[in-house]
Amino acid sequence: MTSTALPSSGAELVTVAIGEQQFAIDIMSVREIRGWTASTPLPNAPSHFLGMINLRGSILPVVDLGARLGLGATAADRSSVVIVVQIGSRQVGLLVDAVCDILALSDGMLQSPPDIGAPEVNEFVAGVMTTEHGIVSLLCLDNILPAEEREAA
Repeated sequence: MTSTALPSSGAELVTVAIGEQQFAIDIMSVREIRGWTASTPLPNAPSHFLGMINLRGSILPVVDLGARLGLGATAADRSSVVIVVQIGSRQVGLLVDAVCDILALSDGMLQSPPDIGAPEVNEFVAGVMTTEHGIVSLLCLDNILPAEEREAA
């Protein structure tokens, strides 16, 4: 796992829905939120890469966040959303079902993910928190792109 600094108290997090689950993304990584538009597939790309879209003249790869997290493919429709995030020096679109809320992180709110003896769980989840809507997992965006793709960026 890449060492990622956890957001501090007072930081804002964007919560998104993938199916019935909610995930949080540090708002400082979010560049914009766009409605779903069909993407152009790339030959031989991993199944979690939906393809690419034109973002004001730049080509933006789009990742199905649900598929990347092992939750199954997202059935993209007109209500789906693409969150454009900065991962290292690269911008990537993340397909999610919906944007839910913006949370302000308070002291003691963020906890370590439970240790279930599977280190790959912590590859994507930096922490967990309980909200009025249930348990929300804070994503570690550094690991959304596989290592060889991060190095190529």
